[in-house]
Amino acid sequence: MIDLNRQALALLHSQKRLAIVPGATHLFEEPDALGAVSALARDWFLSHFNRQL
Repeated sequence: MIDLNRQALALLHSQKRLAIVPGATHLFEEPDALGAVSALARDWFLSHFNRQL
């Protein structure tokens, strides 16, 4: 899966970053893996969009 993600990343022509959660499989079933992915996504959204409610 990492190779597929790297291929997809190469096709993007914008600011991008691939983050790998150590020990996580593609379904993020391991303890704390989904939480780590959620935190990475949250941080990306907060850094790219205004936090106006």
